[in-house]
Amino acid sequence: MSGLLALLDDLASIAKVAAASVDDVIGQAAKAGAKAAGAVIDDAAVTPKYVQGFDASREIPIVWRIAKGSFFNKLVILLPAALLLSAFAPWAIPPLLMLGGAYLCFEGAEKVAHLFGGHHEADEVASGDPTHLEEQKVAGAIKTDFILSAEIMTIVLAALPPGGIVMKAASLAAAGSGITVLVYGGVAAIVKADDLGVLMSLRGRLAVTRALGRGIVHGMPRFLKLLAAVGTAAMIWVGGAIVIHGLYELGWGWLHHHIHDIAVAVAARVPQAPGLVEWIVTAFFDGLFGLALGLALIPVATRIIAPAWRLVARLRPRATPHR
Repeated sequence: MSGLLALLDDLASIAKVAAASVDDVIGQAAKAGAKAAGAVIDDAAVTPKYVQGFDASREIPIVWRIAKGSFFNKLVILLPAALLLSAFAPWAIPPLLMLGGAYLCFEGAEKVAHLFGGHHEADEVASGDPTHLEEQKVAGAIKTDFILSAEIMTIVLAALPPGGIVMKAASLAAAGSGITVLVYGGVAAIVKADDLGVLMSLRGRLAVTRALGRGIVHGMPRFLKLLAAVGTAAMIWVGGAIVIHGLYELGWGWLHHHIHDIAVAVAARVPQAPGLVEWIVTAFFDGLFGLALGLALIPVATRIIAPAWRLVARLRPRATPHR
């Protein structure tokens, strides 16, 4: 009996330690995830544009496919890669993030160029094969999510306190999973809000409920267009900020210092909200730099990288079917 009581006491102690470890993981993940709030908001703003123009029955399946790709990006690819890089090659993190930031600048600038060129993605959805276009949209969304997820996971990793690799891995996994659920749960709610509005307008018992439903139905197309514009601007802004910060980390911080000095000087003229003004000015110049970089990368990508990639694809041996 005394041996059984001692065993139960040991099990209780182990359970307490495990519970404390879980609390530590969740607490660290929450604190570190809050540091990545800017990138999380950008991710949430970017995603809804990928379901625009498709049939309502395909909206949730498309969001779910992108969410599964996001889980795979964060937990299977980026989590071990972040741990390995932080342990063995921390010097490689800024250049890799800069490549991702440059890609975000390119994608955002390409959408701006298409907008002023009279090209509309909704026309593609209306005129093309929906299945093929859905595959393209999902692949593009997962690719963009990979860049934003890399930024999120890197920020979370940098915000974690010193500790063992197991604690870091658990905290990264908790933060990545929580952020993915938060982002794509919000995206699903946004893209299905018009269906809720229809239901409220048709079956609402009160006149104010029916009126609110009609308002949601009429307002959601404008809101989605606004969100798509915010998503494009967010890609350019975040991409520019990543590249500028990467240059600063590599020792070329003159642009970072100039933007900081300008932002501080402007904020000093608005003593009522200096922090907000400094952030707005910094974001403006980060976005301006990101747009310029993205526009400069468009001819490089379309005239050099894309033809080279097609050439490599043609030269790659294809598997022959077995007879």
